[in-house]
Amino acid sequence: MVAIIVGLILIAFTVFAALPGGLAWGAEIIAFLKGCTPVLAAFVGLISVFIGIADLKDKKEARIEEEATASKE
Repeated sequence: MVAIIVGLILIAFTVFAALPGGLAWGAEIIAFLKGCTPVLAAFVGLISVFIGIADLKDKKEARIEEEATASKE
């Protein structure tokens, strides 16, 4: 329950900070998003590659295990 309340407060602050009548941080927020997008994209891409490699290894191990089980029967 505390996490939900804190989350709602942070979302409300973000909206207030971005509005022209509030803190008017809209331009800075956009500049930050433009700057962090390539870094975030590279990070997500790297994680995707690692997940893909792990998935291929798991499929290979499962296939080997199925073949071993089938040969025992």
